[in-house]
Amino acid sequence: MTRILAIEDDEITAREIVAEFTRRGYEVECVADGREGLVRAVSGEFEAVTLDRMLPNVDGLTIVSVMRKAGIDIPVLMISALTDVDERIRGLRAGGDDYMTKPFASEEMSARLEVLLRRARAQPRETMLRVQDLELDLVTREARRGGREIALLPTEFKLLEYLMRNAGEVLTRTMIFEAIWGYHFDPGTNLIDVHLSGLRRKVDAPGLTPLIRTIRGSGYALSATA
Repeated sequence: MTRILAIEDDEITAREIVAEFTRRGYEVECVADGREGLVRAVSGEFEAVTLDRMLPNVDGLTIVSVMRKAGIDIPVLMISALTDVDERIRGLRAGGDDYMTKPFASEEMSARLEVLLRRARAQPRETMLRVQDLELDLVTREARRGGREIALLPTEFKLLEYLMRNAGEVLTRTMIFEAIWGYHFDPGTNLIDVHLSGLRRKVDAPGLTPLIRTIRGSGYALSATA
């Protein structure tokens, strides 16, 4: 069954969305808080998202931006009471696939999402990431470097996927934290250091050319070329 995530803080609108998608045979999960919505959106458990523009704690633009930076490419239908053309453009440029304004007809909402789902399913999905001699299989969840298998913990896998999708780019600690853990960066946490240290030991084993680089004062990067 197709799973849809609805991130909507207006109770009446949320009930309408859940009722319409349930009637269409979808399984729907609804959250009202932007921070919780971001965590659920990057979880990999859903095939599409309906996303309110204005949300408590984390707004819709931030959510879709973090999703795209993390390589989450599922369809996102943005829904907002903001009708200004510039707002619609901002939503689409941030990573939204379509944009509806409130009030809206439930039938049109579900029809638009069905179009986005058909389009996404028709496109061949990337199943293997390759950077130099490093490979990451997104289907089997296996990693290899130079043909040697690397055993990764779930968070290490997500972190390596994010680095590989953005190979050659400097990723700040804030970008990494929000993409992997799904909420605002806490400068006092050592989560990034702990997981990157463990990932480095596995990817950049002794005798191999280091791929994961620390950019002092900026963040981290995965070398795209030798």
